[in-house]
Amino acid sequence: MRNIVEIASEHAQGQPVQRISLAVGQLTAVVPQALQFCFDSAARGTVLEQARLEIEEIEGRAHCQQCQREFVMPVGGARCSCGALEFTLLTGNELKIVELEFAEEA
Repeated sequence: MRNIVEIASEHAQGQPVQRISLAVGQLTAVVPQALQFCFDSAARGTVLEQARLEIEEIEGRAHCQQCQREFVMPVGGARCSCGALEFTLLTGNELKIVELEFAEEA
């Protein structure tokens, strides 16, 4: 969370942030509740101190190399319904800042 706050603060260039939106893939080793819990502490003393944190969880999806179907990839991994283990991961490993909303100046 400290790295996210640091990156967002650099991008804000001193302008107070009202809202920060993150995309977190379900296949990452990141627990959204842990990010939420750490946010206040990590943002203290930065332009994000008054910001609201929004987290969108992205489900894991993969494309099977054998049958060419797309399927949901659960946490812990899986195989395609055709039995194949060769796939391309499409979504689920994201951890990114999607949007910063800046506070309106008085």
